Amino acid sequence: MSEAYRLVKNAPLDRHSTFHVPARAALLAEINNLTALPELLTLDETRDKPLLVLGDGSNVLFTQDFHGLVILIAAHGMEILEEDAASTRVHASAGDNWNELVHWTLARGLCGLENLSLIPGRVGAAPIQNIGAYGVELAETLATVEAYDRQIGEWVQLTREACDMSYRQSVFKRQPERWIITAVELILPRSAPLKLDYAGIREELTSMKVARPNAMDVSNAVSRLRRRKLPDPAVIGNAGSFFKNPVVSRLDAEKLQTAHPELPVFDAPDGKKLSAAWLIEACGWRGFREADAGVSDRHALVLVNHGKASGAQIWSLAQRIRDSVQEKFGIRLEPEPRIL
Repeated sequence: MSEAYRLVKNAPLDRHSTFHVPARAALLAEINNLTALPELLTLDETRDKPLLVLGDGSNVLFTQDFHGLVILIAAHGMEILEEDAASTRVHASAGDNWNELVHWTLARGLCGLENLSLIPGRVGAAPIQNIGAYGVELAETLATVEAYDRQIGEWVQLTREACDMSYRQSVFKRQPERWIITAVELILPRSAPLKLDYAGIREELTSMKVARPNAMDVSNAVSRLRRRKLPDPAVIGNAGSFFKNPVVSRLDAEKLQTAHPELPVFDAPDGKKLSAAWLIEACGWRGFREADAGVSDRHALVLVNHGKASGAQIWSLAQRIRDSVQEKFGIRLEPEPRIL
């Protein structure tokens, strides 16, 4: 036991995952001082064990116990590193709450994160998934990621380019056992065009009677939309969107839209992005429930735990949904959370 970290054997994980499914970790370490991380990883009881770094567990589904080391980073701290009239460089620790960071930046007159309001989880998880919502992705404002590289046993700072980010993807997701993210740096402008053309933001601002919105207004609109559409994990277990929106070729998108004119289609760098929620709902899954595993009646993209579902039951339901979409539309959905 060290003051810098606390190590627990056979630790329950249900409160460390927003699905709230029963699972246990062989070892769980809560780290308060990141300088102790190399020491922790070289202990006899932790060395060579499978590793999982958890934030709030808002993007993970445990289908069984984890027979390795789970690390919780408890270190916090947001600060401005440098600024000029146009932009500001912000540093945030991996243990900081993401939504609190968004509001911390907005309170200081910065913009760029407003469309990412109310996304659950910690700052350290954001680069892994290249989190995105309402037409914005983290990669647009990310400067660097600080991490411990287990492969070489050193602290490193990766540029945005080195993070190799794309839609819900990054080098950290491709090599989950290699990197332990400890902080991020963002470059945020003081003034930039607002992104209002995605998924009802303009309509929400109109209902709020906001004629000339600023970044805070957009944040409030996005938060209202998310609260209305997505179930609260504190009330019913879920990990938000369970499947990625599939990206297909322009030709395939045209064929699908010809057969299904109502199918929402969006531009994407590598083709066209389809609405996974629409595909799932068209297969009749919205509001489905089997025992305590189900699909939200508010949003077809959200799988839920009504109380006592196991991770295996939720994953089994997800696979059935995926198979039905592939059978009906020829599209194979990919899960967004990490399945363990």
